[in-house]
Amino acid sequence: MTTTGEQAAPRQAALPGMPEPLWGGSPSKLLAFLDCPRRYRMQYLDRPSPEKRRPRAHTSVGIAVHNALRDWWDLPRPTPEDAARLVDRAWIDVGFRDAEQSRRWRERMREAVTAYLRDAGPVARPVGIERTVSLLSDDLRLQGRVDRLDDRDGELVVVDYKTSRSVPTDDDARTSLPLALYAAAVWKMFRRPVRRVELHHVPTGTVAVHEHTAESIGRHVERARSIMRDARRADADFARHGTGSELFPVVTGPLCGWCDLRAHCPEGRAAAPERSDWAALEDD
Repeated sequence: MTTTGEQAAPRQAALPGMPEPLWGGSPSKLLAFLDCPRRYRMQYLDRPSPEKRRPRAHTSVGIAVHNALRDWWDLPRPTPEDAARLVDRAWIDVGFRDAEQSRRWRERMREAVTAYLRDAGPVARPVGIERTVSLLSDDLRLQGRVDRLDDRDGELVVVDYKTSRSVPTDDDARTSLPLALYAAAVWKMFRRPVRRVELHHVPTGTVAVHEHTAESIGRHVERARSIMRDARRADADFARHGTGSELFPVVTGPLCGWCDLRAHCPEGRAAAPERSDWAALEDD
C-alpha cells in the first residue's frame, strides 16, 4: 500500500532523439485526471496500487443491468420477458444494506429492463455490443467500450446505458466527452460519419439525444488532447519524483464522500463524510 512518503520506482527515460511516446488511456482515465489529479495518481500510477473500498450497491446494479442487456442479444429468439431471467443471472449481491434491499432492487431492475426492451419495440441486432473502439489522433491514443452501436437505416448511432438515480438530459448527451470520443473512434474505424449519440436511462426508459457535427466532435477531441497533455506532463514528473510530485493536487468537495480511494487521502476524508454503500439508491 502506497503511503505519502513512499516513492514510486523511477521509469526508464527515453533515449535522446526518440519521439515522445503516445499517451494511452480511456475517456474515464481522462476524466479521472480532470476531476482529481490525486485520485488519478493513486489509481493509475502508484505502485503498489492503493486498495480500493468494496463496490457500492449502485455499481452492482449497473453492472448487472449492463450484463443482462449484453447477454439478451445472444438468445436465439429474445423477448423482453427473457430479460428478467438475465437480470437474475447477472445480479451481484454486493453493497446493499441487507438481503431485503438487494431483493427489492433486483425485482425493480427485472421490471425496468423488461419494460425498456418492450417499449423499444423491434430493434435490429446492433452492429456492436460492448464493442471496443480505439481512436488514434496525432499524439492522442484512446480506447474504450461502447455499450451498443446501432445501424439505423445506414446511420451509425452510439448508445450508452445509464442506471443512475438522475435521469440524463439532451444536454448531458451533448456535453458528454466519452460519447463524443466514441463517436469519433467509430467514425474513423468504420469510415462512416457518426453524429447521433444517445443516453438510455433504463429505469425510466428516457432517451437523451444529441446530433453532433464534425466540428463539435472535433472540439471534444481537442479537449481530450488538452487534458491528455496535462496528464502526460504529470506522468513524466511522477516518473522523476514519485509521490513527491506536486502535479497531482487533490480536488476536494462533496464527491469525496463517494471516492473509492478516500482511505488514502486525509484531505478527502476531511472534506466530506463517507457515504454508505447503498446511499445512491433512490429509496434510501
